[in-house]
Amino acid sequence: MGTHLPSTEFDGTDMDDHLEAEAEAQPGNSAAPMVELLGPDGRLGFDPVFSEYAARLNPEKLRGFYADMAKIRRFDVEATALQRQGQLALWVPLTGQEAAQIGSGRASQPQDYIFPTYREHGVALTRNVDLAELLRQFRGVSNGGWNPKDTNFHLYTLVLAAQTPHAVGYAMGIQRDQKLAAAAAAADGSVGGAPEPKAAVVVYFGDGASSEGDVHESMVFASSYNAPVVFFCQNNHWAISVPSSVQTRIPLANRAKGYGFPGIRVDGNDVIAVHAVTEWALDHAREGKGPVLIEAFTYRVGAHTTADDPGKYRESAEEDRWRAKDPLERLEKYLRAEGMADDAFFAQVRADGDELAAYVRMTTHELETPDIRTAFANTYVEAHPLVAEELAWFEEYSAGFADADETESEAAGTASP
Repeated sequence: MGTHLPSTEFDGTDMDDHLEAEAEAQPGNSAAPMVELLGPDGRLGFDPVFSEYAARLNPEKLRGFYADMAKIRRFDVEATALQRQGQLALWVPLTGQEAAQIGSGRASQPQDYIFPTYREHGVALTRNVDLAELLRQFRGVSNGGWNPKDTNFHLYTLVLAAQTPHAVGYAMGIQRDQKLAAAAAAADGSVGGAPEPKAAVVVYFGDGASSEGDVHESMVFASSYNAPVVFFCQNNHWAISVPSSVQTRIPLANRAKGYGFPGIRVDGNDVIAVHAVTEWALDHAREGKGPVLIEAFTYRVGAHTTADDPGKYRESAEEDRWRAKDPLERLEKYLRAEGMADDAFFAQVRADGDELAAYVRMTTHELETPDIRTAFANTYVEAHPLVAEELAWFEEYSAGFADADETESEAAGTASP
């Protein structure tokens, strides 16, 4: 009897290598250098693929990029100060990575879904998340801080790379929902109606997380199922104290070729290039052409977290070299040179940043510690006998402290003359 089972690669038949051929033909997979449009000197260069995307940016959008980057840096400074003053348990700075986050975040559309790690404060800004809500988790009064359904911006993930399988699964869900919608439209004859906008997923992770098995497994599934997901790796050169040279011997973007989809390395301090590359990648994913890996080549100027001392493992000269590539400074040079912004604009940006900082500080001071009983109430959707038993024990345990306080008060009153 004949068989309809698929053959293996070892039976002498020719391999279907069209995916590899397509990946080879995509931007970023040739021997071309890193994509950069706006240099550290503030001059706009040319790229045969991505300059077309950059040309779509009008002065208003470019000013908006600068305002976003300046605002999120001011927020970062304020949050760091709040942690130093004991108002936050921990903070994760992003200074130096503003262009990677604002450029990519502004390239997404409302229907796209974002999976962040724990440093994507700039992306949160672009998704209209209340920045004060970000601090609830770092103050320890919430397991999250905001409702992801309101903004399509998922809760922060503290476990390295744990969000990457979730992102691919979500993208596969989008893919299937779109197929079901198309089939339903064909069945009821409403094919000519206005379709829902196509969506994609962006998942963020760092160069350190790229060494986790979750990232590898996620890319295997994404490629196998042609999932509409963009993997956005912020290579900030340091996985806490481990340099990126230990994480990989080749540009991280090159790994995409092994999975059969495009990989692009972009200057992560160039907000215009990051926006162009991400816009291209999201278009690619939404149109059913499969996943893309973007490596944003940037630098964490400050500490990994406020519990870290980068002076223990890297030289200040390295930090100085990267400060000269500051994403805000290069865009300011360009805006001024092209007559797109003046002193009044930059003064207003600083004022807006200070206003945001004041709001964040006030809101943080007003945060109340939640009743610990909510932890018992939120463990399961429905009441659970074991949780009820533990709550009863806790209530009895807590009451013991109240009895002790009353005894001490009575003793103090008896001893009074």
